[in-house]
Amino acid sequence: MANGLDVIVIGAGAAGLAAAAALGAAGHSALVLEARDRLGGRVWTRLEPELSAPLELGAEFIHGDAPETPRLLRQGGTAAIAEAGEHWSLLEGRLQRRTESLLGQVRAAFESAGVLARPDLSLDDFLASEAGQALPEEARAMARAFVSGFDAADPRRVSLHSIAHEWRSGGMLDSSQSRPLGGYRDALRPLAAALDRAHVHVQLQTVVGGIAWRTGSVEVEAEWLGKPWRARSRCAIVTVPLEVLKAPAGTSGAIRFTPALESKKPALERLLCGPVLKVILRFRRPFWEEREGGRYADASFFHAPGEVFPTFWTALPVRARLLTAWAGGPVAARLSGLSDEEIVRAALDSVAAVFPGAGVEDELESAHLHNWSRDPFARGAYSYVGVGGGHARALLATPLDGTLFFAGEATDTTGEAATVTGALRSGARAALEVLEHLRERR
Repeated sequence: MANGLDVIVIGAGAAGLAAAAALGAAGHSALVLEARDRLGGRVWTRLEPELSAPLELGAEFIHGDAPETPRLLRQGGTAAIAEAGEHWSLLEGRLQRRTESLLGQVRAAFESAGVLARPDLSLDDFLASEAGQALPEEARAMARAFVSGFDAADPRRVSLHSIAHEWRSGGMLDSSQSRPLGGYRDALRPLAAALDRAHVHVQLQTVVGGIAWRTGSVEVEAEWLGKPWRARSRCAIVTVPLEVLKAPAGTSGAIRFTPALESKKPALERLLCGPVLKVILRFRRPFWEEREGGRYADASFFHAPGEVFPTFWTALPVRARLLTAWAGGPVAARLSGLSDEEIVRAALDSVAAVFPGAGVEDELESAHLHNWSRDPFARGAYSYVGVGGGHARALLATPLDGTLFFAGEATDTTGEAATVTGALRSGARAALEVLEHLRERR
């Protein structure tokens, strides 16, 4: 049993590492507990010696110009590279360059209807309204597909207010998009290296099953390498993903809180976790660059509306023989119950629909995926706000009795939720809250 600690941090993803680094720098003793046998949480980079680009099984893109991730990359001696290239869509059986902005039509409909000044409703309910029906069917279909793919959200449940904020001019969709050159692990390495080992200890393969707490005291029950294990501290930062917090008692990965987190129930009901399936297909050669006389050599994204996997991207500006297939929202929820082999087959079938006659199956060298929905320590990809959940993230982030603190992308209130940046910010915020409470108790 570990005793006498200032803080126990549950989870060693981006939020947990950011919190632990800040606590250690302030001279406080902290123990980071992680169920997996690795750091990173939903950041999981795999490197292959013969590939020029990393395989990102989890987070991949940096959205916007927030400084946190680029700063960490610079500390690690690397950088972010801007996403570059052309977008092609499969329309009427042929790939065509995307030119018309259907998103602009939907944005205009939101503004004309004054949706932010009206009671919240779902995206689907808006599209069924008079204002939504005035949009062309193509624009309505795009809105549903985009909220499912980009936000991993169910159009029937997602908050229209949250989508209108996200899609507004100058919002996230108008921001730049980049990738860490060597993979997201390069953004977490400086955080791990910054942990002051005189004050911070990391323990992997520790599955937390229970947290008993009262003001100024926390006791954690866990299994470490299959054996019962306990630790005590003055307070704890809980950084586990949203669906792990919501997991029913007795299910794999669930955490039992004693007393229960009654004040968090309204937030947990209004926040939802979207499913994503991402299949990285490694081919013998980048066959798409050679088709039709090199017409698609500078393609970064391919869109195939109506296919099971409707979005694919290349590694541009890095040249690599990789295509990443992506599905989110309700389609991904249905696919998640299949075997990995069946999921890969669906991805290949979708690629074949975009490139008929390319012999994609013969060109395939390997396929890589991690089914985050079936991972008991994730139970999904990232969070979104349900109808009426405008204050849910702030409520989830609120500390309890100066003893339990909460971090993770679902708790970010700075506009970066559902991203690694949001996770990093939430971890730093929770650490500051802990430091303030510890100072007050001296």
